[in-house]
Amino acid sequence: MSNNSFAQIIKSLPKEFSHYLVKTFLQNGFKGYSKLIITSLLAIWGFNAIARTHGLLSKKSVKGSHIFITGAGSGIGKLMATAFARLGAKVSLTDINLQSVEALELVLKGEGLQSKAIHCDVSDVQSVKNAAKIAREAFGDVEILINNAGIVSGKTLLENSEKMIEKTVQINTISHAYTVREFLPTMLQKNKGHIVTISSAAGTVGVCGLADYCASKFGAFGFDESLRMELRKLKSAVKTTCICPYYIDTGMFHGVKSNFLLPILKESYATRRIVNAILQEEKVVCLPAIGNLIFLVRAIFPTWLFDTICDFLGVNKTMDHFVGREKSRETVN
Repeated sequence: MSNNSFAQIIKSLPKEFSHYLVKTFLQNGFKGYSKLIITSLLAIWGFNAIARTHGLLSKKSVKGSHIFITGAGSGIGKLMATAFARLGAKVSLTDINLQSVEALELVLKGEGLQSKAIHCDVSDVQSVKNAAKIAREAFGDVEILINNAGIVSGKTLLENSEKMIEKTVQINTISHAYTVREFLPTMLQKNKGHIVTISSAAGTVGVCGLADYCASKFGAFGFDESLRMELRKLKSAVKTTCICPYYIDTGMFHGVKSNFLLPILKESYATRRIVNAILQEEKVVCLPAIGNLIFLVRAIFPTWLFDTICDFLGVNKTMDHFVGREKSRETVN
């Protein structure tokens, strides 16, 4: 079965489901109707989650599209850039470390792919403007923006410095406003585009040793949601996607320990899932999918029980042996 055929089945489910509900209500009454609704909704959610996770939904083509990626010199940013270039996209590779993206550009051009290495310090609005200018001159208007650059200090609030706290929020959150303000006007004018926010699971739950990082990623998550609502109010066709991954084995969180219930994600899996999410134009993606339960647990259980669950899962011990990257910590979440 093709992805498009599968997508058609998914789209037809609501109509078929509503007809089935009416029939069940007439035959079994309210009690049987309520039980069916709950069971069916859970089944549909699970079915859809499996389809999204395995990339079975209809995907858009990015061939010839201009994609601007921040933090493209290493980690998930580097892998995403490579994946999109191999799908035929024209990729602007931006990073504060120019040598890292120049090296990637050489590799991609060696494969006959289109890319441009550009220096960009996302915490500096003028640097963002300069990078945007170079990117436009190389490949034209940006159609997909991926806000991926990020840093982590890995220190508790009192161990950290004011300078590092400010830098973390500047790079992980405020920079998103700089890049979006640079590219969104043209997207709105064309009524076409896609803005991707790489947030974090730490943008949905607080973690000991990550106060500044969590604050910045909660901010990125809120920024994406507010932007999505603004675009919705405008009835714009510009898309948004927010990615909230758990720890990924890219090196940024080297030393982090996690138990078997919440395994550290392999970067190959994370990259594939994120790329599929963008191509499938998903709005919010938690990696792994069990991360979606955070929202449900918050809504149903009291705070003390939520905190106890976090303790049981070892969430607040994960950063105890954090090392991180020794030389540079600016990369993907």
